[in-house]
Amino acid sequence: RRKMTINTVLAPLEWKDHKINLVDTPGYPDFIGESVAALRVADAALFVVDAVAGPQVQTDKLWKLADTHVLPRLVFINRMDRENANFDQVVAALHARFGSHVVPTEIPIGQESGFRGVVDLIDMKAYTFSAGKATEAEIPDELRAEAERYREKLVEEAAEGEDALVEQYLETGELTNDEILRGLHAGVRSAKVIPVLCGAATQGNGTKQLLNEIISLFPHPAERGDVATADGNTLTANGTAPLAALVYKTMADPYVGRLSYFRVYGGSLRSDSQVFNRNKDKIERVGQVYVMRGKHQIAVPEIPAGDIGAVAKLSDTQTNDTLTTRDSGIALAPIEFPKPAISLTIEPKSKADEDKLGNALHRLAEEDPTIHLSRDAEAKQTVISGLGESHIEIVADRLKRKFNVDVQLGAPRVPYRETIRRHARAQGRYKKQTGGRGQFGDAVIEMDPLPRGEGFVFEEKIFGGAIPRQFIPAVEKGIRESLHEGIVAGYPVVDFKVKLVDGSYHDVDSSEMAFKIAGSMAFKKAMEEAAPVLLEPIMHAEVIMPDDQVGDVIGDLNAKRGRVQGMDPSGTGTTTVKAQVPMAEMLRYTNDLRSITGGRGSFEMSFSHYEEVPAHLAQRVAEDASKGRGAAAD
Repeated sequence: RRKMTINTVLAPLEWKDHKINLVDTPGYPDFIGESVAALRVADAALFVVDAVAGPQVQTDKLWKLADTHVLPRLVFINRMDRENANFDQVVAALHARFGSHVVPTEIPIGQESGFRGVVDLIDMKAYTFSAGKATEAEIPDELRAEAERYREKLVEEAAEGEDALVEQYLETGELTNDEILRGLHAGVRSAKVIPVLCGAATQGNGTKQLLNEIISLFPHPAERGDVATADGNTLTANGTAPLAALVYKTMADPYVGRLSYFRVYGGSLRSDSQVFNRNKDKIERVGQVYVMRGKHQIAVPEIPAGDIGAVAKLSDTQTNDTLTTRDSGIALAPIEFPKPAISLTIEPKSKADEDKLGNALHRLAEEDPTIHLSRDAEAKQTVISGLGESHIEIVADRLKRKFNVDVQLGAPRVPYRETIRRHARAQGRYKKQTGGRGQFGDAVIEMDPLPRGEGFVFEEKIFGGAIPRQFIPAVEKGIRESLHEGIVAGYPVVDFKVKLVDGSYHDVDSSEMAFKIAGSMAFKKAMEEAAPVLLEPIMHAEVIMPDDQVGDVIGDLNAKRGRVQGMDPSGTGTTTVKAQVPMAEMLRYTNDLRSITGGRGSFEMSFSHYEEVPAHLAQRVAEDASKGRGAAAD
């Protein structure tokens, strides 16, 4: 429906007596959390690059994630049959971005509509395609010199895979086909060599050669070595070790319930068994385990070490939990998901939707750890945070599709505050006579500003019994209840001190209620005299962008009233800019940054402190708040 992948999908297949688990991941940046989870449980990464467009923004981002896991990888240049397809140009772009160890193991025969086969640079044979089938042929004469040139580079990379091969290559200048495969396998396993293949996948052209190289060059699970544990140590993963499985994805279904996807690192996870959830410290009853092919569940007796499977209806298990045995002591290192970058309010459209919304949101948040939910008690709004607007919009779509809950999204309310700038003194006198017993309370207060972040302080300085002791707490209560709505724009008042210095009372008519009202009256009068101002939250932002876009990003931050605190070049083509920016200017920054950097920038943001709002902007905020209160009253 959206013409793009938004979920990780598992597609296992068998090829030449090997099982391959393909974990297809989204490419759109709003769903990078799915890719992060997949890379954590994968043994290798296959990057599919367009033969026309070449490597894209997400190629860079996911390549860096693969680097963090030292993942072996291959690159498949797809769509070689498209107009303007250019193999050499894409390889050059790969070299420029990822280094000279990105090396073709085959080159195309023809391009665009003339693409008809490939030359295998390992065995130096040509394969022509027809109806998805490859036929062995002689290398075309016009490609012989190019194939020799590419093969020379390939042999050099293969030789570096093992010391013995380096010596042999230096002595003879050549390696056998088996030695090339052996050297490439070692180089790929250590992520030092990245082979490049090509084809036209929708025609089936080049995919069999790709599968052959996945089997011959990618490491099998046991070759990947030890697995990181939560305590910073490692676990040797094999079939004879105790059970160790990491739940890397959770799917919430209103009919089937929770479906947990897991990767087994040690032992095996069997159907109709019991496992111990290390994170929750609970025993889980396992029913049928499945191999998943897309949405289809294939029942199997067990999922062995190295394999990926799924199980339904685990009662307490969630993403990042370790399934093991009680006495193993194993806890696998969790997946580190990216932090949310944008927040929106989410409200039900009807009373019926309101009743179902909380449970449905909770289920979807279990499914996607990059979604965060919070409640803004001040604005009485539910806030949903995610990696981008598309990310949150799809959550809203899933609420409708999966749980029949209609919602509307909106910009969150900026949590402004109010404070004072000078000393003030005021009297609150409440007197009411109704024929019977009246009400009387009289309080005199002094108000002073406090340093930012100090909140509210109340002091009692009554002498001579001007106000009886039992009524003093009522004065404080009246002030505390009133400070939730200031006089500038109706926002909470912070960072001030009140001293109760004088007052009077009536033997009969005075009461706690009267003094609470008197305290509130005194507070509001003092606020008017104390030069009240509006405060806004200032956020600490760290923005990462390509080096050539630093000027544009800084210019935009300056236009947002930001103050750049410093820059940190990485030395690998990106720079981190640290800045303090008003929250009101950053509500839609995800879209702004994506537009400026072509999707190549990212950022994290956290609260820093409050600062005074410039007068002209404060007036606008006050007018908007007044309109909002008027609309609410209507």
